[in-house]
Amino acid sequence: MTSAIPLWSPKTAVRRSLAQEGDACLFALNASRDLGAAVARELGIALCAHEERSFEDGEHKSRPLVSVRGRRIFVLQSLYGGPVESANDKLCRLLFFIGALKDAGAAQVTAVVPYLCYARKDRRTKPNDPVTTRYIAALFEAAGTDAVVTLDVHNPVAFENAFRRPQVALTAAPLFVDYTLAMKAAPLCVVSPDPGGVKRAELLREALESAGAQPVGKGFVDKHRSAGVVSGDLFVGDAAGATALIVDDLVSTGNTLLRAARAVRAAGARRVVAMATHGLFTSGAAEAIADPMLDRLVIADAVPPFRLAAGAARDKLVILPCAPLLAEALFRLHKGLPTDDLLAF
Repeated sequence: MTSAIPLWSPKTAVRRSLAQEGDACLFALNASRDLGAAVARELGIALCAHEERSFEDGEHKSRPLVSVRGRRIFVLQSLYGGPVESANDKLCRLLFFIGALKDAGAAQVTAVVPYLCYARKDRRTKPNDPVTTRYIAALFEAAGTDAVVTLDVHNPVAFENAFRRPQVALTAAPLFVDYTLAMKAAPLCVVSPDPGGVKRAELLREALESAGAQPVGKGFVDKHRSAGVVSGDLFVGDAAGATALIVDDLVSTGNTLLRAARAVRAAGARRVVAMATHGLFTSGAAEAIADPMLDRLVIADAVPPFRLAAGAARDKLVILPCAPLLAEALFRLHKGLPTDDLLAF
């Protein structure tokens, strides 16, 4: 994928515009309005107007305030649990709004969910376990969703298998490549913090080699999770003397990243930079990120770092805007253009 096609870069990309596309319409529900407005600016359009009302008993309704009949609609809502609305709240509002759009005659509705909730439970690991990725897909389909766009979904294969509608699984790899090249660090070693993330790490490693024209090492750390307890610290790879880039889809407690950082330090890494697309930063994350084993943490802004207070951990944080990447993907989907150089699945 990366060797034959030059990688898209937000720094060199030509600004796209849907301003002349009369049938295109972008909505952003209130909980993701800032990100939606940034995407709209990248596309040279204004967000389409809508109304969200909450009632005294906790129920709510949403409706478009412009005609959507016969139009191709994008609806953006990042489905992380936030300080005001839970992931369940956001999901329910998004599904109801998609249903309202279809009832109002929209020709096509694409759900843009940079962070997809419940994607981590994609297989049974215990007897009678739920497979929530599949249930979420069924809900989107039942609401009338025609396509789904997401950013660094936890398991792209499970995502593709669960969603029977067209889907695009974007990755933050183009953003991370740009950032890494700007660091001018060599040698580099891209590390997966567990065997399950090897494909994600290899995608970034190949892209870095292609963009930087220099060999990039690789490695992975063993990991086993049972009943919420993570164990395993065996590192396999060539990190000695290198800047190690630990790549993951998200950081929650930070324990996985810290465990991997310790493993690559023990293997001789000179510097450790973590790159995790979604920063959830649940309990204990601040302490893990502040640990001196980790030099820096790079995330995208699809999930704002509202749980990470000012301090040593926040000082290590670098936040990359994902609006240019999302806008490029939406432009191409609307125009029927390929997304190969976006490193999308």
